[in-house]
Amino acid sequence: MTSNKDFVFGRHAGLDYLKTQNADKINKVFLQHGIQEDFANQVYALSKKKRLVVQSVPKNKLDRLVDGGNHQGLVLAISSFDYADLGKMLDKFDEDGKEPFLLMLDSIEDPHNLGSILRTADATGVDGVIIPKRHATGLTSVVAKTSTGAIDYVPVARVNNLVQTTKELKKRGYWFFGTDMAGVDYREWNAKGKTVLIIGNEGKGIAPLLKKQMDQTITLPMIGHVQSLNASVATGVLLYQAYNSRHPLK
Repeated sequence: MTSNKDFVFGRHAGLDYLKTQNADKINKVFLQHGIQEDFANQVYALSKKKRLVVQSVPKNKLDRLVDGGNHQGLVLAISSFDYADLGKMLDKFDEDGKEPFLLMLDSIEDPHNLGSILRTADATGVDGVIIPKRHATGLTSVVAKTSTGAIDYVPVARVNNLVQTTKELKKRGYWFFGTDMAGVDYREWNAKGKTVLIIGNEGKGIAPLLKKQMDQTITLPMIGHVQSLNASVATGVLLYQAYNSRHPLK
């Protein structure tokens, strides 16, 4: 979990968060002195609806709050982000007769990558994201800002052991797909049914023990000089292929 006092900052991320049901997690709204009037009015109006306190402060205070981050004149002090209960989430899918598409992230360390992945996951209809409790970034204010609000719509569950979780999900009928240089071309990937896509660590890829659990590996062909993609970019390409196979054009 994040600390008891964390921050969401930036105009887009801040306004999006003020509009969500999770706005009750906001402890205080900090707005920069002399900020653009139209923007300030939006902040005050949204804050009034949520009965939130808005404090007008100098820019240097906002700089200190977010360690020099690009706050754009708006910082929200919030309580920690909530994680989904994986068991309850899976039970609900079964009750609804749903064939979900899940994303499992193996030790993604960069919060910007996680935020970007959540943004694309929301856009492509991912039903849930699974991350490990150790050796990976959790849900932080940086993740929230980078996700531009998607953090509030995509359930994220944290588990102790990804391999064990994979085995449990297989018993429930889920199929696992992971990335590998020697895998099947991603354009042939059919992501229908109860599916889990695994994305590996930025530098090391998918851990060997986890890779052994794959039902199939898929690869992104590259014909350029640089034979690698940023984790969030690769995930975006694969998520849209999954979307295409699950929602084909008629």
